[in-house]
Amino acid sequence: MSVHRVDEHGVTALLDGLAGLLTDTVAGGASLGFLAPLTHAEAAHWWRGRADAVAAGQLAVWVAREGERVTGTVSLALPDKPNSRHRAELVKLMVSGEARGRGLGRRLLATAEEAAAAAGLTLLHLDTETGSPAEHLYRSAGWTRAGTIPDYAADPRGELRPTTLYFKQVGVPLGAPAATG
Repeated sequence: MSVHRVDEHGVTALLDGLAGLLTDTVAGGASLGFLAPLTHAEAAHWWRGRADAVAAGQLAVWVAREGERVTGTVSLALPDKPNSRHRAELVKLMVSGEARGRGLGRRLLATAEEAAAAAGLTLLHLDTETGSPAEHLYRSAGWTRAGTIPDYAADPRGELRPTTLYFKQVGVPLGAPAATG
């Protein structure tokens, strides 16, 4: 299985696989901002918009593949405000149903964290549905729970669910001396 960062052309080239991954993940009950049933055409349209964000430098996307099949993805949404250029939001971590339980989610998460630190970012944040399997992944990977917001978003069935906010410091904080050895 390979994990690699894709540019806007890569998003477009993998559009069918990415759309299939998104529809599969939403159908599996993951709260990613979409209501079920999500059609392949709707998912493809959403991913086309992400290609534009990648081209504009607002989004970094990594894709996991087994052969030609897209099995996972994760993205970092990069802020455009001068006072927040040290951080990014981890968004849309998805693993296909058949690839779950094999460490791919952890690998995608680590890939995004390492890339963020290498790019000079020092803080990552995310939100996830409270009580979801993703919460265990984030806690076990060293993310810190910041709090919970009730009735934050509808799950794929349309039911309002709370979300939990998490953050993780990566890289060397601004103004801190680099470790010497």
